[in-house]
Amino acid sequence: MSEKRPETMKRINTPELADSFIEEQVAAIKAQVKDEKVLLALSGGVDSSVVAALLIKAIGRQLVCVHVNHGLLRKGEPEQVIEVFGKQMNANLIYVDATDRFLDKLAGVSDPEKKRKIIGSEFIDVFAEEAKKQEGIRFLAQGTIYPDILESDGVKAHHNVGGLPEELNFELVEPVKFLYKDEVRVVGKRLGLPDNMVYRQPFPGPGLGVRCVGAITRDRLEAVRESDAILREEFAIAGLEGKVWQYFTVVPPFTSTGIKNGKRTDDWMVIIRAVNSIDATSATIEEVPYPVLNKIVNRIISEVKGVNRVAYDLSPKPIATIEFE
Repeated sequence: MSEKRPETMKRINTPELADSFIEEQVAAIKAQVKDEKVLLALSGGVDSSVVAALLIKAIGRQLVCVHVNHGLLRKGEPEQVIEVFGKQMNANLIYVDATDRFLDKLAGVSDPEKKRKIIGSEFIDVFAEEAKKQEGIRFLAQGTIYPDILESDGVKAHHNVGGLPEELNFELVEPVKFLYKDEVRVVGKRLGLPDNMVYRQPFPGPGLGVRCVGAITRDRLEAVRESDAILREEFAIAGLEGKVWQYFTVVPPFTSTGIKNGKRTDDWMVIIRAVNSIDATSATIEEVPYPVLNKIVNRIISEVKGVNRVAYDLSPKPIATIEFE
């Protein structure tokens, strides 16, 4: 049976209720953990970041955060994790750059499910290796939220820590497990996390691996990362950040003919996708003003290496899915 959210629990939708929740959870964490160490896979996403901030407030450097950079994160995300948690919050942070390890395993793999399994299993292996290097850790913190419990019986699969080796035998610490995503954001805001982390748009567990469609190549992956950064920057400038539910770029595994400096080119295409949704079961297309689109297109074509064409995806869900893979 799944755990149930207490019927008496109020929706956390004000700073005052968030402060009360934080106070309660800090006390609960201290009571559960005492003077032991806690391990956390810190992705930089909303849920794990809020859990990290809560635990730092409760037990400080007894928390050991492991941030695994698998090379599939968006531009600037690993640096932000290091800046916010390592420098500003003085967290006990372990940074693992496993980019080559992941991309070598993914080389030549085009099947979406195989890609997801490789990314998930490799993450578990890297995290388990780091966990075994630590001494005296009894607890594992997870960013489980209430929809995870309702949908997957308590296993937060996209954090990829549910498959850790049994010999590690961790006891779970899940301080936000009865919160919905909007409540987690309110708590994160009160804990002092930056807005672009608290209000981070949905991001798939395999990261940019599902937006570099087909077999991942380093040049296409870099084109996805750079074009995505331009899209996010221009949406922020245009006031669309926070108003559009999810927006990103995709680079499919085929080239098209173009002309640059009077010569024919054979380069990649970037596809822009911007959708609005409430629960991701359906999605409508955002009508981006043409001047904004035009600026984005010009920047991508001129600034992103190996790209000569940009398209805008007008397909709603259903029949299309939000992600391409």
